[in-house]
Amino acid sequence: MTNAPARARALRLEPLDLVSLGILAAGLLCWATGVLPDSEALANLTRVAPLVLFLGSVMVMVAIVQASQLFDLAAAALARLGRGSHAALFACCFGLATATTVFLNLDTTIVLLTPVMLALAAATRAPALALAMTTVWLANTASLLLPVSNLTNLLAADRIGLDPLAFASRMWAPQLAVLAATALCLWFGFWRRGRRELDRYVVPERLPAVADKPLLRTAAFVTAGFVVAVVADVPIQIVSTCAAGLLVVHCLRRRRDLLTWRLIPWRLLVLTAGLFLVIPAVMRHGGADAVAALIGSGSGDGAVVRAGLTGAGLANLVNNLPAYTAVEAVVPPGDATTLLGLLIGTNVGPLILPWASMATLLWFDLVRSSGPEPLRVPIGRFTALGALLAALGTTAGLAALLWL
Repeated sequence: MTNAPARARALRLEPLDLVSLGILAAGLLCWATGVLPDSEALANLTRVAPLVLFLGSVMVMVAIVQASQLFDLAAAALARLGRGSHAALFACCFGLATATTVFLNLDTTIVLLTPVMLALAAATRAPALALAMTTVWLANTASLLLPVSNLTNLLAADRIGLDPLAFASRMWAPQLAVLAATALCLWFGFWRRGRRELDRYVVPERLPAVADKPLLRTAAFVTAGFVVAVVADVPIQIVSTCAAGLLVVHCLRRRRDLLTWRLIPWRLLVLTAGLFLVIPAVMRHGGADAVAALIGSGSGDGAVVRAGLTGAGLANLVNNLPAYTAVEAVVPPGDATTLLGLLIGTNVGPLILPWASMATLLWFDLVRSSGPEPLRVPIGRFTALGALLAALGTTAGLAALLWL
């Protein structure tokens, strides 16, 4: 049974909750007053429906898998691999988050690794914020190399007609440059000595005891199936819904105590729906013209840089997916390099504000709902260091693209 402090914490509205409700209210007002016509509003809500389905179902899946202790076991295994060295642990976490983002996608990195990182911090007294930031930053910045890594990549690959190998041949240098910038900012911003409590983290002597082995087996089976289905390119909203459904059925039979209203990420769903009403209204009433003016009508290196920087800035204002589509609309047909520059901006740039990418929004909801004592993310520090990496990473990626 949920205790009173947990209930009070669940009911308390925090700044991001108020922002989410405010954006939805603004979106509904745009629709009700005709600023956004009915046909366009319904088209955008239809477009966002698969994303809302994914976000809602995947949070249910993660909460039940977390209760199974699968993430705790994975965290203990990762801690033993690092053998108490923060540098070794950083390398392991950096490599794992990069690989999952590149070969699966950024949402899978957020969903599967964020709970592992938080469990790792709890078990070892390694810096929790450093571990969590490694996941959310690399989910965004490691998503340049392959079309599958990010939905914006798929949109760009379709527009310029690149298969995965050709896409990687254009983006390997920008990806390496961005990863180098990410590693530097992570280490000096979160991992270096002085940012951690202990010189060496605590290595678990043994794996944690499992309280509910049937639930663990079911969770392991479902999680493995989730990864296989993502690799097989099954639509991710279908994968997450099926995974959540299987786990809910198990809980209905054996663990009804895990099924509460707190499983539903209402803040995330409200904000997502609101963004897809507000942003089209803004673009319809002057936003598109402003974007066209920022991009300009020229070509060459200058156009690539302007597209990347505009994409990064717009992503932090309105979210990276609508930012990409807005800028893409004014890029001349056949200008593949400018489009790739835009992709660097909209993938690497959205690190400053919580709503800049859906992966970051999902991450915030996960860290808020993690265990009895959720991780507190200092927004000022998150924003300042995110701005530093966004500027450094976007610049490095654009320079590598133009060099190649």
